[in-house]
Amino acid sequence: MHEDVNGGGEHAASPEPASGVEPPAFLALERELTVLLRRARASQGEMAREVHPDLEPSAYGLLVRLDECGRQRATELAAYIGVGKATMSRQLRALEELGLVGREPDPADGRAWLVTLTDEGRQRVSRVREARRALYAGRFADWDPKEVTELARLLNRLNRGTER
Repeated sequence: MHEDVNGGGEHAASPEPASGVEPPAFLALERELTVLLRRARASQGEMAREVHPDLEPSAYGLLVRLDECGRQRATELAAYIGVGKATMSRQLRALEELGLVGREPDPADGRAWLVTLTDEGRQRVSRVREARRALYAGRFADWDPKEVTELARLLNRLNRGTER
């Protein structure tokens, strides 16, 4: 089932893209990405609340990044997430107050700090991620495993392409 993202179901005329791809393909892509992104934002909020009731949805991605990559400088996290230093500092302070992350001196540079998940943060994030993977496994149970692998590959390609 697809949601009508344009309100009344009417589509404005669009000029043909320079790439030569037919406009209906881009209209369908826009529609499906809009639905996916709206659902992803809602899902991120749910996952954040599952980690901690006071966790901001935007901070959930920081916790996942730390879970996957280990300790990092705040500047690295800011660059990965795409926010400024002030926003990152505010989010990290909030995560520290919730007991989900800690800071330790960077052995390579005594002026810098490394951010790391606390044991509590790691346990909470792991629990939520495992539950989410189980949910995905259920939702994709009728898909061929090769299709799931291909979807993951294409999403990775899309994500890499939007980093430029």
